[in-house]
Amino acid sequence: MAISYKKLWKQLIDKDMKKKDLEIAAGISHYTINKLNHGDNVTTDVLVKICRALDCTLDDIMDILPEEINHAK
Repeated sequence: MAISYKKLWKQLIDKDMKKKDLEIAAGISHYTINKLNHGDNVTTDVLVKICRALDCTLDDIMDILPEEINHAK
């Protein structure tokens, strides 16, 4: 399952925050920010910390992308 965090980066821009600010506000590591930056999976605990720090919901920071269907013949 592919995840997009483009909404998260837009939230930071809208709130005039840098990724380092999010690290501090949410209490998450630089490693976790890198995982988000690459679209890797993170725990729901991390997502909840981010939502609380930004006062938003999961829908405001991420999208679940549709899976591509392989048509094998």
